[in-house]
Amino acid sequence: MPHYDFSTPVSRLGTDDIKHTALKDMFGRTDLIPLWVADMDWETPAFITDALRQRLDHSLFGYTSAPSDFWPAVISWIETHHQWHVEEEWMMFIPGIVKGIAMAVNALLSPGDKVVIQPPVYHPFRLVPEGNNHGVVMNPLIETPAGYSMDLDGLEQILDSDPRCRLLILSNPHNPAGVCWTKDTLQRLALICHKHGVTVISDEIHCDMALFGHKHTPFASVSDEAADISITFGAPSKTFNIAGIVSSYAIVPNPQLRQRFYGWIEANEMSMPTVFAPIATIAAFKHGEEWRRQMLSYVEGNVQYVIDFCRDHIPAIKPLRPEASFLVWLDCRALALSHDALVDLFVNKARLALNDGEMFGPGGEGFMRLNVGTQRSVLVQAMEQLEQACREI
Repeated sequence: MPHYDFSTPVSRLGTDDIKHTALKDMFGRTDLIPLWVADMDWETPAFITDALRQRLDHSLFGYTSAPSDFWPAVISWIETHHQWHVEEEWMMFIPGIVKGIAMAVNALLSPGDKVVIQPPVYHPFRLVPEGNNHGVVMNPLIETPAGYSMDLDGLEQILDSDPRCRLLILSNPHNPAGVCWTKDTLQRLALICHKHGVTVISDEIHCDMALFGHKHTPFASVSDEAADISITFGAPSKTFNIAGIVSSYAIVPNPQLRQRFYGWIEANEMSMPTVFAPIATIAAFKHGEEWRRQMLSYVEGNVQYVIDFCRDHIPAIKPLRPEASFLVWLDCRALALSHDALVDLFVNKARLALNDGEMFGPGGEGFMRLNVGTQRSVLVQAMEQLEQACREI
């Protein structure tokens, strides 16, 4: 069994990675430890780069069909890991999940139609519909001692009162809070949305990164009602650190919904994968299980390190232990700082680049999102800098 190294720092200088190149524009300075963009700091595994290198040895990169084992590899992975049987005809390549959301907004909504989101949540869920001239209706999550739950009674009231709500975007598992939604919750969500004729886009990009014994449940798998109204988006990109290759896909079981959505995509010629996307996906899903297991174990160790460090050294910051992903939602409200002062603490005093909670909408105030997908030594330095900054306020 191979042993994979997640501890040795990997320089990203010269690769034009957004995590570093956008520091000046985003945070006003470049001397920061970047713990914001949702990719990881260890190398993409060799079984993927070797597959890409083998294709590079044939130096002709013209128009290319997806390999015959592309969809079977994806289908097998989903069934093995999530016990959901997906038919090949349900699936289509998309050039990124945020782009997929934009496609669905444009394909399925009419002028005046609205989108429901559940903040605090990944900010493109709001920005994409608004940028395409559609209203966004907030149905905030309910904060509980254990984390978050969906306000499904509130959702039903919204849908009863506003028939222009035609689409709901679900983060499953949730970003930034890392919640693996239960089957019961998803079944009730499906019943409410099905009753009101609302299509659910389920962003499941973190589905293969469940932590600490938790399990991901695909939304479309929980009931006939869910399958009937669902568009599921998935990708290997978070799990195997290949976001720059862009290998995402959509799954739509309902043939009428599929025709509306996929017909629009095909009419706009957006369904053809790049030559490298299927190669990376096949390699990841055929050879990546042991790497995934070891990576998740390392991420769990990083999460626990942050929780223990804050408990022992910065008790005013309370990390929410994620059930999935490498993102940790830090509750900083006990510091009693304004938004600007909190950002200043992290950026200008601790020299750290994190996503601030207000970016994620109502309920995000006083929080920061920390990416722990990095070497432990980097995380140790970051937390020590944060401790010193907190001591000075």
